[in-house]
Amino acid sequence: MTDLEAALRRAVRGEVGFDVTSRALTTMDASNYRRVPLGVVAPRDADDVAAALEVCREHGTPVVARGGGTSIAGQATGTGVVLDFTRHMNRLLSLDPGARTAVVQPGLVLDRLQEAAAPHGLRFGPDPSTHSRCTLGGMIGNNSCGSHSVAWGTTADSVRELTVLTARGRSLRLGRDWAGAPQGLRELVDGDLARLRTGFPDLPRRISGYALDALLPERGADVARSFCGSEGTLGVLTEAVVRLVEAPRARALAVLGYADEAGAAEAAAGLLPLGPLTVEGMAVDLVPSTRGLPRGGAWLFVETGGDSDAEARARAEAVVRAADVVDALVVTDPAGQRRLWRIREDASGTATRMPDGAEAWPGWEDCAVPPARLGGYLRDFRALLAAHDLRGTPYGHFGDGCIHVRVDFDLLTDAGVARFRRFSEELADVVVAHGGSLSGEHGDGQARAELLPRMYGEETVDLFERAKGVWDPDDLLNPGMLVRPAPLDANLRFSVLPREPVHVEFGYPADGGDFSAAVRRCVGVAKCRTTSVTGSGVMCPSFRATGEEEHSTRGRARLLHEMLAGELVTDGWRSTEVRDALDLCLSCKGCRSDCPVEVDMATYKAEFLHHHYAGRRRPAAHYTMGWLPVWLRWASRARVAPVVNALASVGPLAAVAKRLGGIAGEREVPRLAGETFSRWWRGRGGPRGEGEPVVLWPDTFTEHLSPSVGRAAVRVLEAAGLRVVLPPTLRGRAVIGDGTSKSALALPAARRGRVCCGLTYVSTGQLDRARAVMRRTLDLMAPVLETSAPVVVLEPSCAAALRTDLPELLHDDPRAARLAARVLTFAEALERHAPDWAPPAVDRPVTGQTHCHQHAVLGDAADRRLREAAGLTGELSGGCCGLAGNFGFEDGHYGVSVACAEDQLLPAVREAPAGAVVLADGFSCRTQLEQLAGVRGRHLAEVLAEGLEQRPE
Repeated sequence: MTDLEAALRRAVRGEVGFDVTSRALTTMDASNYRRVPLGVVAPRDADDVAAALEVCREHGTPVVARGGGTSIAGQATGTGVVLDFTRHMNRLLSLDPGARTAVVQPGLVLDRLQEAAAPHGLRFGPDPSTHSRCTLGGMIGNNSCGSHSVAWGTTADSVRELTVLTARGRSLRLGRDWAGAPQGLRELVDGDLARLRTGFPDLPRRISGYALDALLPERGADVARSFCGSEGTLGVLTEAVVRLVEAPRARALAVLGYADEAGAAEAAAGLLPLGPLTVEGMAVDLVPSTRGLPRGGAWLFVETGGDSDAEARARAEAVVRAADVVDALVVTDPAGQRRLWRIREDASGTATRMPDGAEAWPGWEDCAVPPARLGGYLRDFRALLAAHDLRGTPYGHFGDGCIHVRVDFDLLTDAGVARFRRFSEELADVVVAHGGSLSGEHGDGQARAELLPRMYGEETVDLFERAKGVWDPDDLLNPGMLVRPAPLDANLRFSVLPREPVHVEFGYPADGGDFSAAVRRCVGVAKCRTTSVTGSGVMCPSFRATGEEEHSTRGRARLLHEMLAGELVTDGWRSTEVRDALDLCLSCKGCRSDCPVEVDMATYKAEFLHHHYAGRRRPAAHYTMGWLPVWLRWASRARVAPVVNALASVGPLAAVAKRLGGIAGEREVPRLAGETFSRWWRGRGGPRGEGEPVVLWPDTFTEHLSPSVGRAAVRVLEAAGLRVVLPPTLRGRAVIGDGTSKSALALPAARRGRVCCGLTYVSTGQLDRARAVMRRTLDLMAPVLETSAPVVVLEPSCAAALRTDLPELLHDDPRAARLAARVLTFAEALERHAPDWAPPAVDRPVTGQTHCHQHAVLGDAADRRLREAAGLTGELSGGCCGLAGNFGFEDGHYGVSVACAEDQLLPAVREAPAGAVVLADGFSCRTQLEQLAGVRGRHLAEVLAEGLEQRPE
């Protein structure tokens, strides 16, 4: 333990982390930069902050205040001690609806304030796209804005009073006068009034530099306002009084289509006199799909408000009439508006990948020009991109002249970094020529502070340095930001990564087979840190359960990044820090769909576990649950299911077996079916009917644990006129394709066995075994692949494994992709191969949860349509059930497993109307419902089969 660490542990009551994990989690924010801190302190209150500052001052150690870590300019990284306010100093202290103010701590997430203000018809005006995880302290530090700034301004416009601690431990209460200002600040202002009156561009989004012009006497000497946007370099915020605004009772969204981006940009300023709430712009190269959007090559999202739906719509229609557009759309449905806004909010992530898969990065993320000059600026910007052979996708706050963009900088080679510098210098001059600000929202940080002399001139920058000296004479607070900055091409996050591809097992097709590129996907926007219930969303259940950064998708990606870098995490694949962070990953694959850049942590976890345990003994659960298909097949062949079930019901015996098998003692071992699905199938005589053949996949769970699901699926598929067959095995013959019989008995001995997707081996990182099982499956499925017969998979997790894990792990075998393309869910099979079949009218409400793998990989559109056709009304919840295959059964995971279930699934079931059908297509989901809620969940096939039995002839 260092002297600094020991002194901090003595001085503060909050957590002090100088361990590898704590440091690795804070090396980066959402920028291009990386700096390794000495340690992290999570203060419990202002006294803790003061104590930490005193210790750091005594040791000459820099201090960086950090909120949600979503800064895009690098100002939330540092080499000293990081203060993490999200753990304890994250409360809403009070809310006064009459005065329309709230008192907040710096670690309070914006959405928590919005939720508290909403019942009073109020809201905080600024709302960055990261509103579900950014903190008020970070917003004040960066003077954040968001899409509604044309109506409600920047964070500085919403600040009333700030309580801050200086680096020398003085507590100041800053307001709209000189009363709380540090000594010497007023004298500095009075000595340079002319420069303050003439040296600052007048535009709505001028965030660059210090807002010293707010201290002018004619502006009321607003010290609190001048502190906003100082990026933690002047003082440490401990409390804030903020202003709230009245929220419109109703909203409408006018989506205006233009021929191109320049047309949209030039039109934006002309809409401001109509009093819109937003004027947001984006072009077609940012949008994954234009479905649901009006015709055009670029769009403005113009939101209007009113006291009623009719008034909001009328204002939106007035916007459409005033605009010269290619096409337009007015949306009043809240769900429809949310779907469209998600496109915009996800842009900070989706923009990091070009349509061809190339990487793109921040760097010129949010410069701003006067709105009336935006069209001309964008043309010059595009020309400069072309001159440097770069590509970018502008989007953002067109009504304020503020543009976000990710550019495909090459930050991996010396030549690419040199071009990054040249482009940045030249673009700074273009911005200044248009009367703009280098930063229009996210601050200067390391990305732009070096270029401030081009915007303000050397004398004004010198004034900034003198102001910094008044507040922080020892230069302890976030040094290298704003004044005396680090070079914009230093401390780049990718400089530490290996230049040669790392040997891996999966193919990573979207990343060119490069594991480093896959890890680089996480840019840090931290959507995985969202704790609000998000409807059908899944990511990230473990973070929502623990609230710990290391259990978020971003946190795990950071640790993998540091593992590849080898500076902090020095033992590579053997790292216990990475292993422990991945331990609570449920492999739900929610990040694969919900993360804007489609980070696939489930695959990264499987990859890591494979290397981590290579040549070493694994946890017991890997042998029990990882090899579950083997044990269940053995029990089936030996016909010992009744004996196993009887022994599992004997408490002491079950306890010993669970302890030896690495299974949580709180769990009940699921009962084996008395008759497997395949045995039932053979007993009924195999296929029936002469319809189109479909191959029904006998997954491990359906085969041995829930054969009723398989029987129900056969009943429904045959009722729909389809001919159900099973995949070839040693014991049977499959009738497929044109009706010819292909015998599995002809297969050589090495191909013997039953088909298996390999899911349990993948989830436990036993990739060699998974590959062998998958190759055997492909051998067995060879006759099927010679036909056009679809493969219907009832268990969503198995279907997802066949669609994704199979071709990505066997990327060298073309049969894997062919089989993956054949896989259909139960609902997809009925929709595509029996389109004229009408399901029975069940006419009941439903509750339950969309399986996380169905949400993330398979899609549930066909299921929704099938439920609607059957009269099954209502929505299923999002999230993950928490059992997640082997995860919830493993020793040490029970608490998190229950917390995940309590997030969305169990509340939805408890609140369901009487008589509701509890739908749960996954065996894990059904097991979790039974063990935690005493509720029997049913597969959709079972519900429809029951409906068929009740349907009158």
